[in-house]
Amino acid sequence: MNIVILAAGQGKRMYSNLPKVLHPLAGKALVLHVIDTARALSPRRLCIVYGHGGEAVRSALDAPDLSWALQEPQLGTGHAVRQALPFLDGQGTTLVLYGDVPLIQAETLRRLVHAAADGLAVLTVELTDPQGYGRIVRDPAGNVARIVEQKDASAEERAIHEINTGIMAMPAERLGEWLSRLSSDNAQHEYYLTDIVGIAVAAGLPVRTTRPDHAWEVLGVNSKTQLAELERIAQRTLAEKLMEQGVRLADPARIDVRGELRCARDVFIDINCVFEGQVTLDEAVEVGPNCVLKNARIGAGTRLAAFTHIEDAVVGADGRIGPFARLRPGAELAEDVHVGNFVEIKKSTVAAHSKANHLAYIGDATIGRRVNIGAGTITCNYDGANKHRTVIEDDAFIGSDTQLVAPVTVGRGATLGAGTTLTRDAPPDSLTVSRVRQASVAGWKRPVKKSQTT
Repeated sequence: MNIVILAAGQGKRMYSNLPKVLHPLAGKALVLHVIDTARALSPRRLCIVYGHGGEAVRSALDAPDLSWALQEPQLGTGHAVRQALPFLDGQGTTLVLYGDVPLIQAETLRRLVHAAADGLAVLTVELTDPQGYGRIVRDPAGNVARIVEQKDASAEERAIHEINTGIMAMPAERLGEWLSRLSSDNAQHEYYLTDIVGIAVAAGLPVRTTRPDHAWEVLGVNSKTQLAELERIAQRTLAEKLMEQGVRLADPARIDVRGELRCARDVFIDINCVFEGQVTLDEAVEVGPNCVLKNARIGAGTRLAAFTHIEDAVVGADGRIGPFARLRPGAELAEDVHVGNFVEIKKSTVAAHSKANHLAYIGDATIGRRVNIGAGTITCNYDGANKHRTVIEDDAFIGSDTQLVAPVTVGRGATLGAGTTLTRDAPPDSLTVSRVRQASVAGWKRPVKKSQTT
């Protein structure tokens, strides 16, 4: 099977410098949704017809299994498919898809291809308001006779509610001859791919129709409004799949998955959470409201409190993270680690049973087991040119308002007194304190504001 994806359109109504097919839906480009669905059908040839913003489209999507056909100028769908002919296998079936129709399902396409086994097949749908779509015109026996575009249709034809989605499957060996017979003698002066239906009927080939399971599968994107509408459909569909797998969602209408979210049993996700890239939530994870997770793995039984941000990080089992915590790239937390409000961890490992509950920054650090990080603690890991590492060994206690000037090591079981600025290694099992001696000045008076005279 050949698959041709038409992706050359300019998308004027998007009012954007970004080519229409590269606009994101659920975290990836519109056309990439179509490409991924096409790959699920294991085609022999997969060709992208590109035009507007061509090099940007190619550079964003290029892969070894894709062929690229340039359509310049854009003279209609029939003209677009003609550009792909040199890249196609001349045998079997050719399936035509659209780069701005991202929600089409693989099972729907399998039925369409099966229907085209000995002829041509068209994917159609009934719409209450068919305005703007080509109509399926049938003969008195109910067989497809032709497809007429909205601008070329008569009043009687415009009253038809069965519309052409544009998605078609046809015999590859006849496609070249059919395309050569197309004419641009129509209202838009374009070569319509849909005109091959009339040619097939005249040749005595069967023309069959199939329909998608859901009308939203064939909705296209021509404006930011339509893009937003499809985003909500896509998110609702993803939410339903999660719930079917046993995930409990506080509100299926308030979750955004912009990548791949894998959940084990008894996961709970509160409202307004965003998941980007590859995210895995192990068994019984609880995600509080307004959390953002990107390329993260969260261990079983861990609870993420509200407004937690995690990116390119790993959290072990039974952790307690947040609220308002931030785990940046390279953060790796073992089991039963507590990270509290306004704590930021970057490129650091934190071993089991350690905690930093308040107002701390941990960067480029190795934290041992059962370590306590007091409020206001920071690792001073950057000297203005290079990053340096801090090591805090098992069972250390770091007092509040401590600065650890890396490179520095805090020995096993060591205690740092509150307010310490550590510039040299702290020995194990010892108290290390670095602070100015306290003094009091008797009789000291605060300055008072001088009176203003006019």
